[in-house]
Amino acid sequence: MNSFIIHGDICYSTDKNTLVTHEGGYLVCEHGFCKGVFDAIPDEYANLKIHDYSGMLVMPGMVDLHIHAPQYAYRGLGMDRELLDWLNTYAFPEESKYGDLSYADKAYTIFTDAIKKSATTRLVVFGTLHREATELLMDKLEQSGVVSFVGKVNMDRNAPDDLREASAKASLADTERFIKETQHKYNNTAPIITPRFTPSCSDELMQGLGELSKRYGVRVQSHLSENPGEVEWVRELCPWAENYGEAYNRFGLFGKPEKTVMAHCVYSDDNEIARMKENGVFIAHCPASNTNVASGIAPMRQYLDLDMNLGLGSDVAGGHSESLFTAMVDALQASRLYWRLVDQRQKPLNVTEVFYLATKGGGAFFGKVGSFEEGYECDAVILDDSLLPHPQKLSLQERLERAIYLGGDVKAMKAKVCRGKVIVRSEELGVRSEELGVRSFRKR
Repeated sequence: MNSFIIHGDICYSTDKNTLVTHEGGYLVCEHGFCKGVFDAIPDEYANLKIHDYSGMLVMPGMVDLHIHAPQYAYRGLGMDRELLDWLNTYAFPEESKYGDLSYADKAYTIFTDAIKKSATTRLVVFGTLHREATELLMDKLEQSGVVSFVGKVNMDRNAPDDLREASAKASLADTERFIKETQHKYNNTAPIITPRFTPSCSDELMQGLGELSKRYGVRVQSHLSENPGEVEWVRELCPWAENYGEAYNRFGLFGKPEKTVMAHCVYSDDNEIARMKENGVFIAHCPASNTNVASGIAPMRQYLDLDMNLGLGSDVAGGHSESLFTAMVDALQASRLYWRLVDQRQKPLNVTEVFYLATKGGGAFFGKVGSFEEGYECDAVILDDSLLPHPQKLSLQERLERAIYLGGDVKAMKAKVCRGKVIVRSEELGVRSEELGVRSFRKR
């Protein structure tokens, strides 16, 4: 069960500085876990089924640490506004529609279909404050085969009337019910505590969410130090907090006791960074969103050099695409602007580093995920990069770089594997496998 071999041109990270490539290699998956990548099939695996993707790129599935499912419906709109204005003009009016389950069903079907056909195999997702709609989203993500954490959003202040929960007590009761109903329901989908951000959650609500996280062992996601106006607003709302991060940390919502992912961290000060490092908080770098809503450029070189827990987020719909390939390119470009315009001591990121962020870096939030090293869960994406023709001879690393920049996930993806199960095949992407020369056979 979930045991096979993938043959192809294999790329994966072992650390932020190391990209391993095996041309014509064999990735062995046994019971959903990687046993390693080999130049020849070891004798003990000789009877496993082989999926032959000769000449194609084989890489770990992508990990999206921050995406808003209800915002997918209006991605690409309102990119001329800053964060707080954008929220009030686009995000909040759209999210209010999810009290209507028929609308939620239509919108979330579109979202989950797009995720299934993308290169993403793991994601951390914001829903809305509507519990029933969020559970519907979880049902659909479970059916898609990807692995996800999904949050029912909490908001009891500073929000439109139709998106402001009646009270902290009501919000907590609904969240506890959400956790109880979903925590053990799925194989691949789990709840995550989701205060939208400090401005939308009272201290009473934050205190209660921290207690729920601890009581049920549920992880946490939110936003941190994204925009100058937001940071100043938090300073006014929480004068007792030395920085934005402390507004979470005081309530047990900042990496301890449960794993936490914070999106953005564009304006984190030294004390906030030190606390994130101490608590093991994951940073979801969302470069497209930071650019689109004019928030700024996160200091990713500093975070990498400090060995912080780091990954990438598409942040749809602040980000305009669910593609982690797009996010990798955006991260490369943003880091060059940071180096050129902000601090020339902070050298730009390179392809090896952003590939690590999109796979093993973000994958660590899920455990041993995002690499083909022995013991890692087997998530894989196969690209037929012959569909991106070129006249020159390229190394495997150059082919990977080119596929990232040229949108290989959209133009050339042929299959996707999650936890050792094939969840997308070429037929579902509109291409017959016999047209690709892809075949499965047993080694004789």
